[in-house]
Amino acid sequence: MTATASSIGGLAILVILLLYLRTKCSLNSMTFLKKKGEDYRNVKDFLKNCGSLAPRNYSYAEVKKMTGYFKDKLGQGGYGCVYKGKLHNGSLVAVKVLKESKGGGEEFINEVASISRTSHINIVSLVGFCCEGQNRALIYDFMLNGSLEKFIYDAKSGTSRQLGWQTLYNITLGIARGLEYLHLGCNTRILHFDIKPHNILLDENFCPKISDFGLAKLCNKKESIVSLLGARGTIGYIAPEIVCKNIGGVSHKSDVYSYGMMVLEMVGGRKNVDVAVDRTSEIYFPHWIYTQIEQKEELGLTGIAKEEDNKLAEKMIPVSLWCIQTDPARRPSISMVIEMLQGELGSLQMPPKPFLYSPSRSDRNMPNVELSHIGGI
Repeated sequence: MTATASSIGGLAILVILLLYLRTKCSLNSMTFLKKKGEDYRNVKDFLKNCGSLAPRNYSYAEVKKMTGYFKDKLGQGGYGCVYKGKLHNGSLVAVKVLKESKGGGEEFINEVASISRTSHINIVSLVGFCCEGQNRALIYDFMLNGSLEKFIYDAKSGTSRQLGWQTLYNITLGIARGLEYLHLGCNTRILHFDIKPHNILLDENFCPKISDFGLAKLCNKKESIVSLLGARGTIGYIAPEIVCKNIGGVSHKSDVYSYGMMVLEMVGGRKNVDVAVDRTSEIYFPHWIYTQIEQKEELGLTGIAKEEDNKLAEKMIPVSLWCIQTDPARRPSISMVIEMLQGELGSLQMPPKPFLYSPSRSDRNMPNVELSHIGGI
């Protein structure tokens, strides 16, 4: 099978997967809206059960006052809008005001329940919340540099990056440490299910903070496989087993998959699926970068200016490709990811191509290939 044919085949599978996910998401939204009244009661019950463990409950009048009546909008999404605010003590906060149409039930409970159990340098801090009638808001520490996505999608054709390779590596390692804490460091294991650049916030020192726990699931540490009522996550980062149950069980390895897809976007400075590229073989970046390494071709990654940059890229690439293996059993745990990132470069091996995007028998049986020609310096 030629590289072009393989890429087209992989893209076709990806398109089918995206259409399936879109349909599933629409059906889930309809079901959620039907349960709006029930969710509202569940929120009240949940907050009552939390007792002293719940963060501070602000009134809606206080939310309006701290945001200057929603004067400074930082961003918005399907969940609602985020505004810059200031508390009485002068501390800056980010206030996420949830849309009424979302109900705020399940996602609101997930957010408060999850973050209330966390305390880690790589997890965003929840200062408080508002639950007054149909008005729901979540109040976080303010992150000066906003989300990671603002800093990584600019390197397709330029000669520089907004963030240097050392900073990208530090962010990659910090996110992994945050995920390790969620998976192993809490009394209750927390699976995030929506790891992506938009949900990684950066403080003034570019220290990453995992945010947005609206899709999170709490489970017992002894549970290796969890059950989900429907697909959850963001298209492009969702692990295949969440959609296709015969691939494997849903577990903490699903977060590892999303993490790997995100790191590949950080490496490439582009979306993993980009139909605007000149050549069809480059549309799906994980397949393209693997093929280039396999054929010992230059990658020409942007911003590689010294040998240290090259070594960091040589670590990030194979680690991320291991993370996106189609079979969850072949992915490393997030603890192993940290070991790989911090270990010696010579100990890393390239994994086989994910079966979903490389269906030929020769690809599946391909031996490990050496890392070389990453930066072309």
